[in-house]
Amino acid sequence: MSSDPWGRVDETGTVYVRTAEGEKVVGSWQAGTPEEALAYFERKYEGLVVEIGLLERRVKTTDLSAKDAQTAIDHLRQQVDEHHAVGDLEALGRRLDALVETVEKRREERRAQRARQSDEARKAKEALVAEAEELAQSEQWRAAGERLRGLVDTWKGLPRLDRKSDDELWHRFSHARSAFSKRRKAHFASLDAQREEARQVKERLVAEAESLSGSTEWGPTAARYRDLMAQWKAAGRAQREAEDDLWNRFRGAQDVFFAARGEAFAERDAEQTENLKLKEELAEEAEKLVPVTDLKAARAAFRAINERWEAIGHVPRDARPKVEGRMHAVERALQESEESEWRRTNPEARARAEGLTGQLQAAVDKLREQIDAARSAGNNAKADKLAKELEGRQALLDQALKGLEEFGG
Repeated sequence: MSSDPWGRVDETGTVYVRTAEGEKVVGSWQAGTPEEALAYFERKYEGLVVEIGLLERRVKTTDLSAKDAQTAIDHLRQQVDEHHAVGDLEALGRRLDALVETVEKRREERRAQRARQSDEARKAKEALVAEAEELAQSEQWRAAGERLRGLVDTWKGLPRLDRKSDDELWHRFSHARSAFSKRRKAHFASLDAQREEARQVKERLVAEAESLSGSTEWGPTAARYRDLMAQWKAAGRAQREAEDDLWNRFRGAQDVFFAARGEAFAERDAEQTENLKLKEELAEEAEKLVPVTDLKAARAAFRAINERWEAIGHVPRDARPKVEGRMHAVERALQESEESEWRRTNPEARARAEGLTGQLQAAVDKLREQIDAARSAGNNAKADKLAKELEGRQALLDQALKGLEEFGG
């Protein structure tokens, strides 16, 4: 019989292993010596030690799933429990128990990690849904549309939740996207209708602008072009291609008209500048008639100058008041000379002036006599009162005498 600390072989070739519960039959060995039998079963024990060691390292250093790890543990435990090896089987069992605890701890950690990831995914998806529902009300069509597409990509990168929660959140997310798409489609449909209406309005404006491009009624046509431009701005924008083409036609028609008007105004300005030069020469000629020495000759000369003036035509507007003012000044001088001559030669006016002068002279003489009488009588108060009255009558008399002089004395 052969034995070691963990097993023995009896005389019949039966191999035993020692355990805390007593000896257990390992197997039967008939092919050799008892030592060879123990060595064989001891090698099987070492094999279990190696397998358990490898499993321990896999559990600690790899992402071996808890399920696969438990399957491997169960397989090894079965081999240990079947006592087909000689060695410290209780020690192997304890190592397997420790592995079970390690696997269970990792299972709990992964379960907690999945719970955290699920909670984070839920919060992330709820945030995506909230943002999508807010964007659904936006009118920033391009930016909001691009952002919603980005949210879809983000959603796809997140883990799935439980079916019910994931479906509910996806339904809200999808509904928000659909609502935005529906509003955007309606907006652009309305915009297309507005642009088509604007195109029709601008077609009419272009047609009228082109019909006016050859007009020579500069003022009314320019005013009408301003009206057309105001209507153009109020019409809104047409489709891009139509807008550019219509604007080029509209602007081209205006350019034709205003270029023609510019040429006409340039010719007119040149003509009016020459007219101004001629009228300044006539104004200078007229001013030589003042002061008037021969009214009849001066009037005839001014009439001839004025006829030439009227034949010349318009001058630049900003120069008109000055040059016309010079002619008006000469005309007023002639009128004043005529009025003076008329007063001087009018017999009725002369008679009225002489009569008024005589009356005033008589009144002055009478007042002087009354003043002398009052002072002789010692009535100085009355004399002073009459003296003030005399001052007023004397002033009127002086004016009348001056007027009488204009009639030749």
